[in-house]
Amino acid sequence: MKVLHTSDWHLGRTLYGRKRYEEFQAFLSWMQQTIEQQRIDVLLIAGDIFDTNTPNNKAQEMYYQFLCKVAASACRHVVVIGGNHDSPSFLNAPKQLLKALNVHVVGAIGDNPEDEIILLRQDERVEAIICAVPYLRDKDIRLIEPGETIDDKNAKLVAGIKNHYAQVCQLAEQKRQQLEQAQGQAIPIIGMGHLFAAGGKTEQDDGVRELYVGNLAHVGVDAFPECLNYVALGHLHVPQTVGGQSHIRYSGSPIAMGYGEAKQQKIVLVLEFNGREYSLQELHIPRFQTLVRLEGEVDTILAEIQTLVASKSDAWLEIEFTCNQVAGNVRQQLDAAIEGSAVEIRRIKNKRLRNRVIHQNGDQETLEDLDIKEVFERCLVANEVPPESRPGLVASYAEILQTLNDDDSQAE
Repeated sequence: MKVLHTSDWHLGRTLYGRKRYEEFQAFLSWMQQTIEQQRIDVLLIAGDIFDTNTPNNKAQEMYYQFLCKVAASACRHVVVIGGNHDSPSFLNAPKQLLKALNVHVVGAIGDNPEDEIILLRQDERVEAIICAVPYLRDKDIRLIEPGETIDDKNAKLVAGIKNHYAQVCQLAEQKRQQLEQAQGQAIPIIGMGHLFAAGGKTEQDDGVRELYVGNLAHVGVDAFPECLNYVALGHLHVPQTVGGQSHIRYSGSPIAMGYGEAKQQKIVLVLEFNGREYSLQELHIPRFQTLVRLEGEVDTILAEIQTLVASKSDAWLEIEFTCNQVAGNVRQQLDAAIEGSAVEIRRIKNKRLRNRVIHQNGDQETLEDLDIKEVFERCLVANEVPPESRPGLVASYAEILQTLNDDDSQAE
């Protein structure tokens, strides 16, 4: 049995306002070809399929077309879990229909932990047991009590996550013992999850959203019971193992979500199981769109752009000036340098002179240039809120954001 582990597609994500549908479609086409070439039997998608909980029609079309094509291939099963960016109700709505295509969806935690246990069958024999644990929302795993400190909340969150994995895996292990005795063959248990593991690596501007207030609830390797032969994780965009355990892994995002990931080699993970044992291979994903971050003085940046243009590059650029003095017509110089080429300038930054230089040429800073925290912090400054009052307001704001992010599942 061959299994492919991927996650964090973030279909529909933009880059400073630039739509990326061609890039996403190129990845999905590559995935389809890889599944066929590698003779993949089981595809695991560990959350954050979409970038928002209200994906647009184009992102939905890409998702369903891909699932239909995979269902028509030799791949026998697809397992999808919800991530923190996904809408549980949206993922779950077509789950019964998708099940007819052997696409198993677990958008959110249910009333019965057994609903997260999926038995993958071939010719009536169970070949694997999947513990498909979706992103666990705060309200799903923790009771709020008056007077709690941040440390109290964190401890309860971690305990709630551990307890949930323990319940699901205990049921899975019981099923395995019964099935192995009946079938006379070893059966692997594969865990899936969408969470932040302690010590996990992230990159600047990768869009990895805080899961809980303060982003404190980072779980350790002890959250994953020993019965799990492999754990396919999503949420972090850097491919990595957890706590030095080679069987607990993040596949990472398939394309660079920001310039911090631009030089990163993206991968999917292919596992070939023989009973409970497996071998693992990292498959490199091609880079479908070049992202380049340029830093330096104006002359240096212009020279680097000229080199890119001469090489017929189609790079999308993020430019940051590091000098104190910048010519007033810098925007015109940059536009002239890329004229007639496929190079695009997606963002220009200058810590001291950006407003004075870039804005005077008619460009205005937009919300795309700021994240949601920066907007709120600027509101505090604009309204002359005393510095000593700001930390409490920022903490309250973070809780409101978390409530909004979880609002879809609460509506269910």
